[in-house]
Amino acid sequence: MKFFDLKNLVINYSKSTVLKNILLVGALTVLVKIIAFYKETVVASEFGLSELLDTFFIAMLIPGFISNAFIGAFGSVFIPNYVKASKLDHDLRAFQSTGFLITIGVSIFFTVVAILFTDTFVETFFSGHSIAYYGLIKIQFYYIVPCIFIWGLNSLLSGLLHISGEFKTPTFLGIIIPISFLVCITFFKEELGQKILAVSLLLGTLIEFLLILLISYNKKIIKLSKPNFKSPDIKIMLKQVPAKVSSGFLTGLIPVTDQYFAAKLAIGSIASLNYGLKIPAFLTSILIISMGKVLLPHFSKLVIEDKKLAFDKLFFSLKRLFVVTSLAAICVILISPWLIEFLFERGEFTTKDTEIVSLIQIIFLVYAPFTVCGMVIVNFLTSINENNFMAKVSLIAVILNLVLDFIFMKYYGIFGIALCTTTVFIIRAIILYRYTLKLNKQHQSI
Repeated sequence: MKFFDLKNLVINYSKSTVLKNILLVGALTVLVKIIAFYKETVVASEFGLSELLDTFFIAMLIPGFISNAFIGAFGSVFIPNYVKASKLDHDLRAFQSTGFLITIGVSIFFTVVAILFTDTFVETFFSGHSIAYYGLIKIQFYYIVPCIFIWGLNSLLSGLLHISGEFKTPTFLGIIIPISFLVCITFFKEELGQKILAVSLLLGTLIEFLLILLISYNKKIIKLSKPNFKSPDIKIMLKQVPAKVSSGFLTGLIPVTDQYFAAKLAIGSIASLNYGLKIPAFLTSILIISMGKVLLPHFSKLVIEDKKLAFDKLFFSLKRLFVVTSLAAICVILISPWLIEFLFERGEFTTKDTEIVSLIQIIFLVYAPFTVCGMVIVNFLTSINENNFMAKVSLIAVILNLVLDFIFMKYYGIFGIALCTTTVFIIRAIILYRYTLKLNKQHQSI
């Protein structure tokens, strides 16, 4: 009987719109990631593990951190509460207008903070370098910083498109940024000089935003009226923002901490850490992006209609997802050195670079199944507004990462930093899973 029920569940799930959307987004994400990966091979060939690449990654730290920790956090809180308001037939125009105002205000505020804070941050956390090194960071930073404002609006517009069931276009537009890099490197390398990577990012981000804005307008996704900050829906959402922002802020500190310690090692250590993450990020992000974009609005709708079914679907997906990603990770681990050699070893990227990056990659691949499943759980917990607990877990993770980075780096150098990150993400995923099991048991007992 249990087998029969499970079989029916599989059949029903395979026919669902949710799975079709996941597969569609997944396929488009693969296409986007292939183009992005080709872009990385071109960048590796042109710049190797160079000072320009190191300084570009440092210049990206604060804008990227703000985008993930603050702007992205608000977007993920906005979606489930907007869905709830739509289910209850509340004033969505006022809700949307308020969301845009908050996004614009937060984006402008953190853009100013980034500009004021960068000089102190760079010279304090990445001390011991030449004036030319810091100058190179700042040159690139001032081209990257406008992206913070654009990313904020992109996040909200993409969220509205996902809620309306439009997943294809926002995902496909991810090809714009890597194409921008390829065009600039191929045709304007001499003209742009040391600004080439930062300008490529800014240009691609701006074009992507304009296209998303045009699509949202044509599909009549944007519906505005007088904002209402006193609305009960807005108040509930705003209560969740501090916890979600705190969680995003603390989680975002992990790569910042890693790069801080990597900067204390030899030149090229930051670049090698980032290249070691390319393939693991490629594999995990396909699933994280395709499932995350679809599952957050899906879970947000489902928990309102049938919370028990939402838990059942979550655990059903997690078990199979963990097995599939584990097998994929093992396959890539077995061919890791050859893969790095094939993709990156040309031009300025040497055999020695391949040896370093392939070992870092193997360490990162170990946490791939835990990261994918962990992000699915995060989407589910976000949909039921369990952001306070996730903030506590993120605090534990960032403290643990700081301690282990310090210890492991002393013994294993750049490989110790990768080992620390893997350990922290595995522990974080296990804690989130056990908490979700506890919530399920509590719900079943009601």
